[in-house]
Amino acid sequence: MAAVELRGLTKRFGALAVVDGVSLDIAHGQLVCLLGPSGCGKTTILRLVAGFLEPSDGEIAVGGRLVSSPRRSLEPQQRNMSMIFQSYALWPHMTVFENVAYGLRLRRLPGETIARRVADMLRTARLEALADRYPGDLSGGQQQRVALARALVVEPETLLLDEPLSNLDANLREEMRFEIRRLHDRYRYTTIYVTHDQAEAMTTADLIVVMNAGRIEQAGPPEEIYYRPRSAFVAQFIGGTNILRGRRLDDRHMAVAGTTLALDGGADPGGGEAGSPAAISIRHHDIKLLAAKPASPENIVPARIARQVFLGSARDYLVEIADGSQMRVVTPADQSIAPGSAVWLHLPPDRCRALAS
Repeated sequence: MAAVELRGLTKRFGALAVVDGVSLDIAHGQLVCLLGPSGCGKTTILRLVAGFLEPSDGEIAVGGRLVSSPRRSLEPQQRNMSMIFQSYALWPHMTVFENVAYGLRLRRLPGETIARRVADMLRTARLEALADRYPGDLSGGQQQRVALARALVVEPETLLLDEPLSNLDANLREEMRFEIRRLHDRYRYTTIYVTHDQAEAMTTADLIVVMNAGRIEQAGPPEEIYYRPRSAFVAQFIGGTNILRGRRLDDRHMAVAGTTLALDGGADPGGGEAGSPAAISIRHHDIKLLAAKPASPENIVPARIARQVFLGSARDYLVEIADGSQMRVVTPADQSIAPGSAVWLHLPPDRCRALAS
């Protein structure tokens, strides 16, 4: 079993804590994405798990075995882990077959065993027809599959991926997200995947860990992170959203720009007294844009169109409300309202998510 436990993990460079007291349990066979902006500490955590860095404080255990602490750390080669870097790091003078076989040959396995395991892996990774080619003759997506095959063929306890799709174009990135998930479902190695791309995390992960300034902002399954963000940072980082700020009236109501909004999307997680500052998140596509004032005023916010952009399958509006705040609204493509027009925004109560203040 290769469950990974981070216990108060901290890494300082001088006075700066790049990773600051991170605790996280990763179950055996789980694919966890560390997601966040540059500088949030996610790659440093990966390098700590791999053994390339030693922690300043805290511990890392794999399968119940302590592998890192400030007093004792196992060398990377003693951890039974495979790591895939952004650059793939393939040997240019070796064929695809030889690249995939490299780790097995280092372990001095019998030739027949190597041939069988590499052939099985090439078949699983859909690389059979490319076995005799060199990396320079492959596309970016094919090189990435070779790197995955080489990492998996040695049967690691833990697979570590450091932004593995960042060098691919948009179409290949989309294809490889599903390929990584397919191979994970086939082998079920415990996997830690670092990315700043929320689409990669949503596609591949069992658990998303949103990082901010060296700490975990929120951790949960993709749907929970998307539909129930706990902070403005998480709401804005995962999918397009609007953050509206106003005053708290009670657990289920807040005042924004002269309008009372009912919040059925969850009580205020931060609590607070009536009149205290409050904030909600509502996704761009959850707002209904109305050209005529509706009969019922519930959760209706007057606004004016500042900008409209046709995107083919949808229209993207920028609107301004009474307090000067601007919001984005995404509507069907056939709903066209000219800039400068007065409109009314319906914010469905079950889509208004209260945020911790």
